Amino acid sequence: MVTIEIDAGSLDTLQRVLGIFDVNLGTIEKEFGVRTSVSGVKISVTGEEDSAQKAAEVLHSMVAVASGGEEIDRTKLIYCIEMAREGQRTDIAELSDGTVAVTARGKAIRCKTFGQQKYVEAIRKNTVTFGVGPAGTGKTYLAVCLAVAAYKSKAVEKIILTRPAVEAGEKLGFLPGDLQTKVDPYLRPLYDALQEMFGVETYAKLMEKGTIEIAPLAYMRGRTLSNAFIILDEAQNSTREQMKMFLTRMGEGSKIVVTGDLTQTDLPKGKKSGLTHAVNILKNVEGIAVCMLTNKDVVRHPLVMQIIKAYEREEKKNQ
Repeated sequence: MVTIEIDAGSLDTLQRVLGIFDVNLGTIEKEFGVRTSVSGVKISVTGEEDSAQKAAEVLHSMVAVASGGEEIDRTKLIYCIEMAREGQRTDIAELSDGTVAVTARGKAIRCKTFGQQKYVEAIRKNTVTFGVGPAGTGKTYLAVCLAVAAYKSKAVEKIILTRPAVEAGEKLGFLPGDLQTKVDPYLRPLYDALQEMFGVETYAKLMEKGTIEIAPLAYMRGRTLSNAFIILDEAQNSTREQMKMFLTRMGEGSKIVVTGDLTQTDLPKGKKSGLTHAVNILKNVEGIAVCMLTNKDVVRHPLVMQIIKAYEREEKKNQ
């Protein structure tokens, strides 16, 4: 048994690290099988050497985040615990340094996991980026943020958002209205992200001018898309033919981001996902990056991470 001491530095920082009614300490004790105690502004961790060391790493990371004035929510804590268990970096205070974009209300958007950080860096450095991972990892949202940042910096002249018009396991029938009305239900997540980044009024004006274009994947055929930031969302529902057609639309000065979750394909039986095929054959092409996000990169409710893990275990068991 060993005891490791962590200095929080101040009472304010200590309170943020401990959480309400010391809930964060309770979680760390349960996850690593250690005992903790607090004396002044110092936290002591006692347990088997490996477990105590990992618990101390998590606490050091929490102190670094809290000392910068940030609150410690359960999502951050669970992420640090998962990373420590796998012997990976836990110094998540570094993630607060870089701003991806700023919303219309002045809120800075930052990466919350190292997987997200790699994804953002890949989009900035490469012409085509594939972001593959489960729901809640920020694939689409971060891509939209970077598209808006590119437009505001005049790196591109247009933002084009597209996705296959495939229902998620339900037959919705014929939808009324014009093209825009028909595709609205499929593209709602993209609308929401754009409105948050631009503000409702600016977003409406840019839509009216055609600076922001949102359309089903089928409407990309025959076009050359130049000086544009192009996002293909829900790409797991594209066929091989559609994916090839989409990727070859790219013109001069454009950047493409393709996002999807290979575990949530809604294609008819017998149809193979164009995303799976493209990732396999293009992963070693210069200028193209493939970022595989995992359940550790989920930034929704902490339960979402556990749900995804449970489904992954069940899938492995069935295989």
